[in-house]
Amino acid sequence: MKRKLMLLLACLFVGIGLVTAQTQTITGVVISEEDGQPVIGASVLVKGTQLGTITGVDGDFTLPNVPSSAKTLQVSYIGMQTQEV
Repeated sequence: MKRKLMLLLACLFVGIGLVTAQTQTITGVVISEEDGQPVIGASVLVKGTQLGTITGVDGDFTLPNVPSSAKTLQVSYIGMQTQEV
């Protein structure tokens, strides 16, 4: 009985670890379609969450700890149309 209880608890802890590890890191570069130059300071948000960042001087961004269920990014910049990818 004690052995079954320990096995159940071990499986429970492993299951919790797997559920909490369901995140990913997303990286990318935002480039202007008009001239192919990087867009500095564009806002990149994970749709449906409050996770977001802005692009750097090379137009690059990194979003850590994004849930694996997230499927869409919203990219916006002043004077340009918001895009969903």
